[in-house]
Amino acid sequence: MEKENLKAAVHLIKKAGKIVAFTGAGISVESGIPPFRGEKGLWNTYNPDYFHIDYFKSNPEDSWRLVKKLFYEFYGKVKPNAAHSALAAMENRGLLHAVITQNIDNLHQEAGSRIVIDFHGNLRHVVCTKCRKRTRFADVDPAQPVPECPACGGIVKPDIVFFGEPISPGVQRESFRQAEEADVLLVIGTTGEVMPASMIVSFAKENGADIIEINTTPSMFTHSLTDIFLQGKAAGQMTNLCDTLGVSL
Repeated sequence: MEKENLKAAVHLIKKAGKIVAFTGAGISVESGIPPFRGEKGLWNTYNPDYFHIDYFKSNPEDSWRLVKKLFYEFYGKVKPNAAHSALAAMENRGLLHAVITQNIDNLHQEAGSRIVIDFHGNLRHVVCTKCRKRTRFADVDPAQPVPECPACGGIVKPDIVFFGEPISPGVQRESFRQAEEADVLLVIGTTGEVMPASMIVSFAKENGADIIEINTTPSMFTHSLTDIFLQGKAAGQMTNLCDTLGVSL
């Protein structure tokens, strides 16, 4: 069955006019980044209330202390894995048109993907809460308990979506546009529990896309929206997919 599913997935990809990938935490687990949810998720260890925008506004120093510990001190050490590289290779071959990712780790870009929509933002940037200037995290002083905007001196926050914050309208609009135009949506490493991101899959399906899903276990999409389910780790399944397509990593 696994070989048949792989063959069927390759057939859909080869005949598709536009392919878009939609990725979640599962694609980065093999790079050593823990997921937020589940048995080994960060929210089992740390209270997610600390990442609510109201908490950040009231306690920016406490919030930044935890953000630095969990994200900047750790994420800077991780590297893309074969699944990220495979998507970049598919893009280079003209087989993949865009990646929509729920992840904030920048690993798709580091792997070489050029058209990446960061649905929940990206840790490589910060945004000023006063003048709204967007700056690279590398250009602020990380030694400050609360990093300041180099333009106006205001407090900056990671340019990611905190709890209680809306998705950027432009990002949401572009994500759903890509999903609407896709002939194939390649869903990798996401359980479908996070709204409104999970709506991207059903929107693509409603607009005629075939859904190819790669996950270690069935998700909320598997039995309702998915056309082909490749069960397993993202790196292995994406490597198999690329090998069968004749795409070199």
